[in-house]
Amino acid sequence: MLTTVRILLVPFFVWALWESGTFGEDSMQARWIAVAIFAVAMYTDKLDGDIARARGLVTNFGKIADPIADKFLTGAAWITMSLLGEIWWWITIAILVREWGITLMRLAMLRTRVLPASRGGKIKTVMQTAAILVLLIPLAEFVGTWWLWFGWALVIAALVVTVVTGLDYLIKAIRAPKETSQVDD
Repeated sequence: MLTTVRILLVPFFVWALWESGTFGEDSMQARWIAVAIFAVAMYTDKLDGDIARARGLVTNFGKIADPIADKFLTGAAWITMSLLGEIWWWITIAILVREWGITLMRLAMLRTRVLPASRGGKIKTVMQTAAILVLLIPLAEFVGTWWLWFGWALVIAALVVTVVTGLDYLIKAIRAPKETSQVDD
């Protein structure tokens, strides 16, 4: 249910972020709304995982649907910030190619095995979330440009971790033995 809520929050997040980029009278309010929606949505990711592990509700569906929900939300953030001119497109494209490429590979593997999120993949999600949040929070005008430099440092770190973990998933997929039975949901 929390995964579904996260997906349903995506259009509201995009709307608020887009409104904040119009630089109209309400742009600062819209930006803070976008920050709040993004933060709440990403918190549901952590909460969902904590509940699933605590109650023994980890399913193959969750192993696939949860990362897809993350990709909808973070992908929407990268794309919208690029459309607004806040992130270079080459960064967004590199991240999205990795994200959706690995997701499609994992979906293609479902008939024979599930390749769950790795520790590196979880670190990648945290890094991307932190980078997006720092760039979303409009503090530069209050605390100075160091805030933006900090955000860009996080973006570069997230990009590196994203690419490295993508290569790690590819290696794991190649080396993983195929199971003989179908994967149950």
